[in-house]
Amino acid sequence: MTDSLDTRPVVVRRLGPDSPTAGLVALLTAYHLRTEEEKGVPVTDKAALPARYRAEIDDPRTAFADDVVLLAHNGDAAVGCLVVTTSSDGRAELKRLWTDPGLRGRGVASRLVGAALDHAADAGLGTVALSVWRWRVGAIGLYERLGFAVVEPWDEREDLVCMERSVETWRDPGRRGASLSR
Repeated sequence: MTDSLDTRPVVVRRLGPDSPTAGLVALLTAYHLRTEEEKGVPVTDKAALPARYRAEIDDPRTAFADDVVLLAHNGDAAVGCLVVTTSSDGRAELKRLWTDPGLRGRGVASRLVGAALDHAADAGLGTVALSVWRWRVGAIGLYERLGFAVVEPWDEREDLVCMERSVETWRDPGRRGASLSR
């Protein structure tokens, strides 16, 4: 991973059928390894991850075939990712938000979430939801700054915080968001 952005702006792109997945695979691997470590189950490589996580890493196109995968790029480098799922009840859920640890605090995650909110608004969805581990206080702070609020949990796993926000207010003319590049 990297510790500095080059002078080009961070651009968020939707993973397309011909997009390379190497950067996404590296980001997902880092995400899952770190999450397992934070949960007290440190693993040294992807082979020791639970099968459901290895499936995402081994073949992200299949694992996320029904979802929108967003990648933040700085030049040619993938520096962040986010998966947007859509449910039949008219809401989107954000999953797998991860940015290169060396680039945190530089707006990469905000751009990814902004692009996800743009996508949800364009798709006519009313709400965007997410769940986050309670110890990820930086991520919770980011989500709160972006208008997410803690709600009753829909996932009963211990230490999981559920949050959501309306998409309607995201389309404010004065909002600052990211545009989704194809």
